[in-house]
Amino acid sequence: MMMTLRVLYFASLREAVGRANEELTLPEGVGTVGQLRDFLAARGEGWDALAQGRNVRAARNQRMARAEEGIEAGDEIAFFPPVTGG
Repeated sequence: MMMTLRVLYFASLREAVGRANEELTLPEGVGTVGQLRDFLAARGEGWDALAQGRNVRAARNQRMARAEEGIEAGDEIAFFPPVTGG
């Protein structure tokens, strides 16, 4: 079953991928935050900023999410670099 969700990109990731957000219909087999990240990173140049091994955080419906967390239709998934403060 295909699912549609909203994906947000913040800070340097927004610059790398050239957009702040998108509505996305996922193919079968993409059902976790980590799988979504891999799917997006496979888009090519710029999108490799989301590749595994890069320091990227994710949130699902405005709560921090781990790679293995499941996603559902209608979710809002945000990707952002770690924030440092003083």
